Amino acid sequence: MQIPEKLGPEPESLANFTVKERKAPVIDWYRTPIPKTEFKALHQKSDAKGAVQTLGYLAILSTTGLMAFYSFGHWPWAITAGLVFLHGMVSAFLINGVHELGHGTVFKTRRLNQVFCHVLAFFGWINHEMFQTSHIRHHRYTLHPPDDLEVVLPMRLMVRHFLQTGFINPIAIWWALKTTIRIARGKFEGEWELTLYPPDDANSRKVPVRWACFMLLGHGLIAAVSLATGHWIIPVLVSLTPCYGGWLFFLCNNTQHIGLQDNVPDFRLCCRTFTLSPVVRFLYWQMNYHTEHHMYAAVPCYNLTRLNALIRHDLPPCPHGLFQVWKQIATIQARQEKEPTYQHIAPLPTHASP
Repeated sequence: MQIPEKLGPEPESLANFTVKERKAPVIDWYRTPIPKTEFKALHQKSDAKGAVQTLGYLAILSTTGLMAFYSFGHWPWAITAGLVFLHGMVSAFLINGVHELGHGTVFKTRRLNQVFCHVLAFFGWINHEMFQTSHIRHHRYTLHPPDDLEVVLPMRLMVRHFLQTGFINPIAIWWALKTTIRIARGKFEGEWELTLYPPDDANSRKVPVRWACFMLLGHGLIAAVSLATGHWIIPVLVSLTPCYGGWLFFLCNNTQHIGLQDNVPDFRLCCRTFTLSPVVRFLYWQMNYHTEHHMYAAVPCYNLTRLNALIRHDLPPCPHGLFQVWKQIATIQARQEKEPTYQHIAPLPTHASP
């Protein structure tokens, strides 16, 4: 799952853009074989394990928010600013929760997946209906444009981009608000949005439009009530979280496909797996196991560590930690600066299949 600043690239001119009818190819993806007994066990969903992941994340999110709220007016401003920033760091991973719950694999009870997906999407300014429609195609046609435009290579993520978006980023809320208003008005733009929601399919657009209206109304009410009661810190902690603290999410999430190959039918060559500390891995909803997630998308996130242990013999070398994975990415990008068409071919074990 790569989260672009927009839902796919936009053409230079939208005035003359029309959706071209084409039949998407059937991609014969390679998947590392797993014994049938293990395969079944890995796909087992659990309401208890789903609650640990989801409620645990929400507990961390609530704790950082309440600490920042209490600090406001009680503790020195520097402590309050630090706690607000910490809350933003945790909030940045809301999209990963929406992603996993949208797959319907976190809870065994389908309704629980839906309810918590809505909760996290609201607080993250995420139109989960549009994201899920896009993400289904991303999994089916991973890095095979034009059938997957959720992620398009090459990606350029330089230090300046990290500094601009990882700490204080007021443009993020402006973009979120602008996009949500546009969708609420039923305005779909760009090649990817118009592919997912063709102009002649008004019914498919109704749900994302309704959700956009709901987010605008909900966040508007929160702002109005908070300002009327003098608690302006509440919208900062609830509605403005995209503006600050995204550095850790940036470093985790942007590792997924950058620098790798497109147009290959092998998730080992177009997705990246790396290790993380247990705490960050929990916040990231285990998505550091990204090759495994694409290879077997129906496996719940809390079973991906076990899946990795079963198939790691068939995977490329796994970088250990954020420093090592970004060292690898920096090396790839440095070469891409000199050779714009270069894509890293992940080395497979000598005994790997096929």
